[in-house]
Amino acid sequence: MNLGLENKPVLVMAASSGIGRGVALEFAREKARVMLFGRSEDRLRKTRDEIRELTGAEVEYTAGDITRGDDIDGVVRATIEAFGSIYALFNNTGGPPAGRFDDFNDKAWAAAFELTLLAYVRSIRAVLPVMRKAGKGRIVNNTSSSIRQAIDGLILSNAFRTGIMGMTKSLARELAPEGILVNVVGAGRIGTDRLKYLDSMKAEQEGIPLEEYQKRFARSIPVGRYGSAEEL
Repeated sequence: MNLGLENKPVLVMAASSGIGRGVALEFAREKARVMLFGRSEDRLRKTRDEIRELTGAEVEYTAGDITRGDDIDGVVRATIEAFGSIYALFNNTGGPPAGRFDDFNDKAWAAAFELTLLAYVRSIRAVLPVMRKAGKGRIVNNTSSSIRQAIDGLILSNAFRTGIMGMTKSLARELAPEGILVNVVGAGRIGTDRLKYLDSMKAEQEGIPLEEYQKRFARSIPVGRYGSAEEL
């Protein structure tokens, strides 16, 4: 498949594992120039080397904390220095803790807001100047299926990911006249470490093995299995 991404500079957030890694790999297969961002330098280096070996693409990384605005500004500068511009941003973060309303105090709510919603706001704000200068750009905000239907036991994620959906709709209308297209991905069951953690909690609550829980859930999916990050 040719998506017209050859030599296009892209920035992938939370890219050392899971969905971020899978998306970065697919960008590289399309011959884009890829900047990886995440917290662990060791994992980023490993991911960069693996993607380079698999695709031969130009892949770099910058380590930082997605909840820190200065670190987000830093990876945007590093991407522009490495590739000259930024054509696309894939916004992505890990999820906040699982739990019910009574499990969380103000500090937990504030931390979830900073991780799940404010990080996206900061990333978009940081890339807009270079996209506006180019007169074009693509922004994809990764969320979850909770933007359509709340998921039990994930109240923090449910609250802020629907906020991302609302922001995305607004930005899509605001930025389209400038040639910058904004969209959202609300994926279902993608086989990541995060999903394994959540499934393990559910299986434990039901008193059944993890494998049994996952097989039962997979039967409700039309293709009969969980998706992969690369398919996203």
